[in-house]
Amino acid sequence: MADYEFLTVENIPDYLRTTPAVRDVVDVDDLASCEEIGDGNLNLVFLVKDGSGRGVCLKQALPYVRMTGEGWPMTPDRARHEAEALTAHGALVPDLVPRMYHYDPHRHIIAMEDLSDHRVWRGALNDGLSHVGAAEAVGRYVGAVAFGTSALGMDREALADAVARSVNPQLCEITEDLVFTEPLVDAGRNSCLPANEPDAADFSADDAMMRAMGHAKWLFMTRAEALVHGDLHTGSVMVRGAGAPDAHGRVECDSVRCFDSEFAFYGPLAFDLGAPWANYVAAAARAFAVGEDTRADWCLSLVSVTWDAFETEFRRRWPDRRDPRVWTDATLADLLLTWRSEAWLFAAAKMSRRIVGAAKNTDVETLPPELREGAARGILRLSRQVVREAGVESSPQAFSRLARQVLLENRTR
Repeated sequence: MADYEFLTVENIPDYLRTTPAVRDVVDVDDLASCEEIGDGNLNLVFLVKDGSGRGVCLKQALPYVRMTGEGWPMTPDRARHEAEALTAHGALVPDLVPRMYHYDPHRHIIAMEDLSDHRVWRGALNDGLSHVGAAEAVGRYVGAVAFGTSALGMDREALADAVARSVNPQLCEITEDLVFTEPLVDAGRNSCLPANEPDAADFSADDAMMRAMGHAKWLFMTRAEALVHGDLHTGSVMVRGAGAPDAHGRVECDSVRCFDSEFAFYGPLAFDLGAPWANYVAAAARAFAVGEDTRADWCLSLVSVTWDAFETEFRRRWPDRRDPRVWTDATLADLLLTWRSEAWLFAAAKMSRRIVGAAKNTDVETLPPELREGAARGILRLSRQVVREAGVESSPQAFSRLARQVLLENRTR
């Protein structure tokens, strides 16, 4: 049983009255609405608004996985990891993460910015919208984090303390199992359409895929490069358009927020690159499946857009590295080349787990079965091809070209 009180619609007003940090955010004596808005797998999330329309979001970590209940215990300390990641990342790119007003370590509650005027990027992509600028923002975010939370940008003692505080074994183990291992070695949580069962069987029998995922899991568990987000995908990015979409669904972003960083830990930087790449592929697979080829090509172009923005931001910060004596421009070139290649492996892992593993995403799952079959087959076959070609030409353009070819070859009508 939990040793702390859970938030409810009924007790939130009293909680806010005893939390001075939110008094300048909302009028706690004039609350107009309080609703639960969480649809995630782990936490309680509420949105509270006052009579003038100002709002605050409250997120509370439960001592178990919400989607399964008390049968799957889970440390609520993940809220601390998220709060510390918001603080560290917000110091680097304050415009790209939600503002945090308060963290309650006793009840594992974060009070943060109301983003109800934004929407989750994945949902927007599923609806056929193209938010221009979102992929650039994601790349800039990863680039800032790569430099600012690593040995390149931090004092040695501060870095050691940050690495120690970030140790997040329970949530890392979820990733290690659900992303790298179980898609290949079913632990009873895998599933797919009957029509895709032969594809899943071929996938799990692929020795090259097994070897690549073993290497990717090793990198994930041993490469403490930066305080990575750890779960960066189109479902953990909020977007807001500056005006109405045009006739083609395109709208310029005037605000982007990367949120849900409770999986944050010191890990391989390329994981935060490969994860969004994989989600761009899922969005493209959906668009190809419904015959929106031009928009699918736009989704795949986001791979290069994110990489270019990442590289630009990282290069911008490079002159401020702490030890230019040995970290020369040759080091810079080596780092970028390594991360680019490793992003292919992590993208392959993140793509395939969403097709055969647990916790699937809606890009493909909400397609009609006859269209989902080809989209799922294309993503599984693409994952297998990606791990074979990662060391041949690791450019993001090559990744997108390969994705287009394989997705189109396998789509069903």
